[in-house]
Amino acid sequence: MFKLKKWTLMLPLAALALVAAGCSSNSSSSSTSQSKKAQTLNWSEISSIVTNDPSMSTDTVSFQMMTNTQEGIYRLTDKGQKTQLALAKKVTTSKDGMTYNVTLRNAKWSNGDPITAQDFVYSWQRTVDPKTKATDAFYFAPVKNASAIIKGTKPASDLGIKATDSKHLTITLENPTAYFKKMLAFPLYYPQNQKTVEKYGKSYGTTSSAQVYSGPFKLTKWNGASDSWTLVKNPEYWDKKNVKLSKVNETVIKDVQTGMNLYQTNKLDSIVLTGEQAAAHLNDKDAIKRLSSNMTRVDLNQKQVPAFKNLKIRQAFSMVVDRNAVTKNVLKDGSKPALGFVPIGLQTNQKTGADFAQTTQVKSAVAYNKAKAKKLFAEGMKESGQSELNLTLLADDADVSKQVAEYLQGAFESLPHVKVTIKSIPKAQRLQAMMSGNYDMVVTGWQSIFADAYNFLDVWISNSGYNTSGYKNTKLDQLLSKTETKYGNEPQKRWTMLQDAEKILMNDQGTLPLYQANNLQLLRPTVKGVSFNPNGTPYDFKTAYIK
Repeated sequence: MFKLKKWTLMLPLAALALVAAGCSSNSSSSSTSQSKKAQTLNWSEISSIVTNDPSMSTDTVSFQMMTNTQEGIYRLTDKGQKTQLALAKKVTTSKDGMTYNVTLRNAKWSNGDPITAQDFVYSWQRTVDPKTKATDAFYFAPVKNASAIIKGTKPASDLGIKATDSKHLTITLENPTAYFKKMLAFPLYYPQNQKTVEKYGKSYGTTSSAQVYSGPFKLTKWNGASDSWTLVKNPEYWDKKNVKLSKVNETVIKDVQTGMNLYQTNKLDSIVLTGEQAAAHLNDKDAIKRLSSNMTRVDLNQKQVPAFKNLKIRQAFSMVVDRNAVTKNVLKDGSKPALGFVPIGLQTNQKTGADFAQTTQVKSAVAYNKAKAKKLFAEGMKESGQSELNLTLLADDADVSKQVAEYLQGAFESLPHVKVTIKSIPKAQRLQAMMSGNYDMVVTGWQSIFADAYNFLDVWISNSGYNTSGYKNTKLDQLLSKTETKYGNEPQKRWTMLQDAEKILMNDQGTLPLYQANNLQLLRPTVKGVSFNPNGTPYDFKTAYIK
């Protein structure tokens, strides 16, 4: 059995739900409707690129730039739910789901070098090699021997990827992994040009020029710290005929009003709004709502507050929260009340198309019932021998986070003999306190990098590094273990087990899900075909064009 640390992209609460333009999967049909207008897109980002090195990236913006300038065996389509062949022209999988045989197409790097099977082997081995110190190397856990290599007990050459010749790869897994094809579309699994890595050494990936590119665009005008850069069409890209944009000008927007001014003066084609700005423009003709997979929740620390070990007290804290009031009166940005811990749109049943969250809901875990909450609370306090609770609620110091925390303070204090003090601190400090278990209650968020419920539920495995609240359930542990080690090749059995795990978590009130985050985007109507993925890297410009 392999154990994943966790698959996540850590972002501020107000920015976790990134949004995008409408999807388009048919680039050839869209080209007929284009005008002769210059195919230049002016796009905004919430933060700068951190690195251009696929092995070292951990943040959304860096991964998004790689999605557009590099490529892997697959690309994602249909909001991250499906894969399509990319650098591979053929992939076959063994019946047991353990072996992938990959045939690469004839493709080139932006410097003219052929992209080979050895480029994949080199890249994967480089990432898992402890000498590289890749923070996200654990993403390779499904690949045979990856975890042992990361720990330093096996050499990188033992990784389950082999090149039989320049165009053929064999990938071997530890266990059948239901979501592995989606992982093959993730930037960490992209090839790297060994000659380029060795040429630039420590400078590799630190500027746009210290890199070569395998994807639809090349990164330019990025010096490693700049708040603006440009993507230009890659003339060596194998599918360049279906890339319509000549360039994408990227600008980091740190102030919403500045972004609005640039949008209104036609200097930006898109801008993401939050808070009062989002509420003011919710019904604009250019407004587009996009739910991400980010779920904001409250964790109750059973290790630090013994009363939270009592189920009735946990249920009472959940029942005094009116999630509709949070989304409509506090956020005002189109975010949705939580149905459970797994968000809407994350995963669908392969046979029926049913949405996981909508068919797995434990209504009592997200219901608002103040009278019942007070009754449960009184019973729970008596059972735990407590007379009052003086608690601190930890939250980020961003405006939206503060507003949510203030609502929660009022809701929790509606329970008798409960006093709540808010502690709002910078996100980095909040994460540090949370990961060390130094909190009573904490407002936090979680966002997946691939469309599978396991990507959420494994937070609550007893020995998960991210399960800091002390919640444990042996049955949940067993179910999630089986989905990874036994039923990765049996989607219907695995679906049922994931549903059972979600129901256990919610019936236990292991956490208090609040809302599924949405950011409101203003998008110019002339921008078409930008592919949106609510999980992981949000924007893919390959099929985009200006009408």
